[in-house]
Amino acid sequence: MKILAMLVLGFSFIFGSVDINNAGKSELMSLKGVGSKKADTILAYRDVHCFKSVNDLTNVKGIGPKFVLNNKANLEVGDCKK
Repeated sequence: MKILAMLVLGFSFIFGSVDINNAGKSELMSLKGVGSKKADTILAYRDVHCFKSVNDLTNVKGIGPKFVLNNKANLEVGDCKK
């Protein structure tokens, strides 16, 4: 099971961007600097707010402009499913 999870994470990181409005926890964890706790924080924020731009990630506690800058090439903002 761990191997399958690592393969999914690896392929999503290599072949596509992470849609911060629709990504699951494992996809968020494929970003540099995002572990389980930070992914949960992003998901909790997203339950209340939609991301309009990748820069909105800085509104999430524990995420700053440097994080967005380091991950910008791997981030996208899709339609909000609220």
